[in-house]
Amino acid sequence: MRPSFARNAIVLGLLTAIGPFAIDMYLPSLPKVAASLGTTPDGALASMTVFFITFAIGQLIYGPSSDLFGRRRPLVAGTVLFVAASVGCALATSIEQLIAFRLIQGLGGAAGMVVARAIVRDLHSGVEEARLLSLLMLVFSVSPICAPLIGNGVLALASWRAIFWLVGAIAAACLVMIAMFVPETRPALLRRETSLGEVIAACRRLLTDRGFVGLTLVTSLAFSGFLVFLANSPFVLSHQYGLSAIQYSLAFSVNAIAFFAAMQLNGWLGKRFGLAHVIRPAVFGYAVVMGLSLATAALGTGGLAAISVLLFIGYGFLGIILPVSSVLAMAEHGAIAGTASSLMNALQLATGALMVALSGAFGDGSEVRMVAAIAGCAGLAALVQLALGPIRLRERAPLASSFGPP
Repeated sequence: MRPSFARNAIVLGLLTAIGPFAIDMYLPSLPKVAASLGTTPDGALASMTVFFITFAIGQLIYGPSSDLFGRRRPLVAGTVLFVAASVGCALATSIEQLIAFRLIQGLGGAAGMVVARAIVRDLHSGVEEARLLSLLMLVFSVSPICAPLIGNGVLALASWRAIFWLVGAIAAACLVMIAMFVPETRPALLRRETSLGEVIAACRRLLTDRGFVGLTLVTSLAFSGFLVFLANSPFVLSHQYGLSAIQYSLAFSVNAIAFFAAMQLNGWLGKRFGLAHVIRPAVFGYAVVMGLSLATAALGTGGLAAISVLLFIGYGFLGIILPVSSVLAMAEHGAIAGTASSLMNALQLATGALMVALSGAFGDGSEVRMVAAIAGCAGLAALVQLALGPIRLRERAPLASSFGPP
């Protein structure tokens, strides 16, 4: 791996992880936040809900802004906003203040996720883009495992406020890395040629592009199957199977490992078969395996071991689907990569939130209902992919070569 490529992965990966860390590291502290600020559990949860809302809204702001003004300015502005809001959260003396600063923090945290993906599109295309997106998603996906453990560790040594000091310090470190390693990757000519009207036209063009919308739906539905597992597995594995906190962490990690490991195969698969020929088997394989897991759960055969093995295989397919479908969706939209990235992220968050809400509304905390929701997401992704038909990827040169000197 070239030093510049590895550096890009580290810097952009950390920028992508800022928002998720502010979510997952904070989760263990909710009871202590409620007790400290004299509020109810629902009040403490509201500080999480507002973060999600502005985190989603921010996806639609930073993408077009990065096309209009370049990548660096929105990225720096969002990160500075996140640092300032983190300090405000750490110093909050009431739940109302905490909610207000969390709202601002979510808006700032959205910058890293959107702009980092646009920068990847500026720097790379095709297989190289898929490899770098895989590494970014690896960092992003490790957050649900590592961040709660870090949060628990911080709580063992200090108060919940220390969590916000820590995430603020991480974001401040990212500002230093932006200054050192991230030059402007959107050419000045493209910025001068971009207006607000053109951004609106770009959104219209993206939303009427059958390939972009179709592949974004495939990505969103497939990833929703993982979000459903995240939301429901604590109840299923702990209540139905009686797993302890440590046992649950291990069971969850096994599925996450498959997801992460498969991502690293995308570079080889893309070179060997071509990205356009990888996506369809991966989506259909994901749907078939999750369908088998539903049949196994419904019949009650194999128990937790059988379901775990099938989920392991299924989320391995998902590790291929996410970065490859993102590359294919944005392949023809390099000139408006920021806008395309923001729309993709917003649609993914909206679809995931909808599917998680539906799984909760119609679920009963049982394994069968959880796996049925996962299989439903996978099946819908396969239907969209089938309707979309074969994908033809036209390779394009990246707009820039790398961050800094090689």
